[in-house]
Amino acid sequence: MTNHTQAPSSCCSTSAPNPATASNGRENLMASDVNDDMTTCPVMVGNPVNKSAAEAVGLYRDHEGERYYFCCAGCGPAFDSDPAKYAANMA
Repeated sequence: MTNHTQAPSSCCSTSAPNPATASNGRENLMASDVNDDMTTCPVMVGNPVNKSAAEAVGLYRDHEGERYYFCCAGCGPAFDSDPAKYAANMA
């Protein structure tokens, strides 16, 4: 008998194709020489996001005059479900 444990899924474990995906299937949205271009994901709190890279692939939403950037394709729909909740994470 084997005991397989499955890693917990997150919004970042999406199978949606994305042009910024590296060969390992993960996006490299952290690559940047400019720290001003960095923020964190409001859904996966603490995950760093390069604003330019996220914007280039559509991983952002505008809410009440502010732009929010996401670490992966799964975070946008999560943000859409309760924008005020996730925006509060950035305050």
